[in-house]
Amino acid sequence: PPEEVYHTVQHALKLAFYKAGAALLGMHPPWGALTGVRPVKLPTRALLAGKTPEQAEAELKKEYFVSPQRARLAVDCAKASVEVQRSLTPGQVSLYIGIPFCPSRCVYCSFVSADVGKTLHLVEPYLEGLLREVAETGRLLRELGLRVRSFYMGGGTPTTLSAEQLHRVLSAVEEFLPMEGCAEFTVEAGRPDTITADKLETLKSHGIRRISINPQTMEDQVLQAMGRSHTAGEIVEAMALAGEHFGGLVNMDLIAGLPADSPAGFGRTLEKVLAMEPANITVHTLALKKGSRLTEEGGELCGPEAVEEMLEAASARLRGAGYAPYYLYRQKYMSGSFENVGWTRPGGVCAYNIVMMEELQSVLSLGAGGITKLVDPENRKILRLGNPKYAKEYLEGWDKVAAAKHAAAGFQAELAARGK
Repeated sequence: PPEEVYHTVQHALKLAFYKAGAALLGMHPPWGALTGVRPVKLPTRALLAGKTPEQAEAELKKEYFVSPQRARLAVDCAKASVEVQRSLTPGQVSLYIGIPFCPSRCVYCSFVSADVGKTLHLVEPYLEGLLREVAETGRLLRELGLRVRSFYMGGGTPTTLSAEQLHRVLSAVEEFLPMEGCAEFTVEAGRPDTITADKLETLKSHGIRRISINPQTMEDQVLQAMGRSHTAGEIVEAMALAGEHFGGLVNMDLIAGLPADSPAGFGRTLEKVLAMEPANITVHTLALKKGSRLTEEGGELCGPEAVEEMLEAASARLRGAGYAPYYLYRQKYMSGSFENVGWTRPGGVCAYNIVMMEELQSVLSLGAGGITKLVDPENRKILRLGNPKYAKEYLEGWDKVAAAKHAAAGFQAELAARGK
C-alpha cells in the first residue's frame, strides 16, 4: 500500500542522514537514529507481534543503532507496557486533574503553574471552576457508561492546597465521577514544604494510595540553586510522615544535570533516597525548557559527560538495589539527548504513567492547561483537546472547557461501541 511505501522510504532516508551525520561527527548518540519522545513504542509493538525480548532488543541495536544499554532499557519498559496494555478493557478512561499552583517556581520549570503567594486570590475561584468541570465530566461519563481506570492529580503541586480544599476536590471526584473499580489513585505531593499530617490524612481518607515527593536532589546547595525554599532534611521528615500514612508507596523524582550539582553529589542524593525505600524512583535528565527561568536567565550547567556519568551510575545502582525500569520518555532540549526513566520495586508499577507516556488509553485532563488525549488504539489515531492554559483564562473559558469534554465523551462512546 502507498502508506507502507511512504514509511519505508521515510525510514531509509532517516537512516541515511543518520549514518552520514554519525560518520561526519565520529560519534553515535545514545538513542541512535531514534528522534521521537517515545522510543518504547517500537519494542512494545515487536513484543505484541510475538517477537522475543531478545529479538526486540536486537532490532533496536541493528536497525536504529541504539546503544546496548538504551536498548535494554527500552525493552524492559516495553515488557511493563505490554502487561498494562493487556489489562485494559473497553469503556475505560484515565483521568488527570491539574492544580496549577506551587509554593515557588523552580528554575527549570515550564509547567503551567504559579507561585501561590502571588496568585492566592485565584485559588478559590479556580477550585470552583474545577469542581464545575468535575461535575460535568462525571455527568457525561456516567451517561455513556464509561469508567475511570486510573486517577492522577498533579500540577503544579496539589498539596499547595489546604487540607480542606483537597477534601472538597476529592469529595467532588467521589460524588460525580464513575470511580467504581478505579485501580489507581495517585496525588503528587511534590514539594516537602507543602506536606503536613492533616493533608496526608485527608488524602488517605479519600482512598489515595500513592503520592509523590519530588526532591530532585538531596544536596542543599543544589536545592538553593533550583529556587527551592526547603532543605534536604525537610525531605527526610516529609518521607517519614508519608511512611506513617502510605507505607512505602511513594514516588521520588530526581534530576540529573541540575545547576551546582556533580556526579559525586548526584551519587550522594541517590544513596539518601534509596535509604528511604520509596516504591518508585524517577530519574529525569535536565531539559532546558522554553519559558523556564533557567533557559531565560542562563547559568552554569553540568556538561553531557557529567550527566551521562550520573545516569550510568544511577542505572547500575538502581538495578542492584532491586528496582526495574518500567516507563521511559524523552524530551526536547535534554542534556546529552538522554531520557527520563521511571524505576519501580516489585509490585510498585504506576500504570497511569505507562498509559500516559505510551498512549495506550484516553486520558481526560481537567483544569487549567489540561490536554485531553483521546486514543483510538485500533487506528493508531490520537486527538488532543486543550483547556485554556492559565488559571484566569480557564475561569473565563467555560464554553471551550465544556465543548472539549463533550467531544471527548463522544469519542470514547464510539470506541466503547466498537469494543475498543
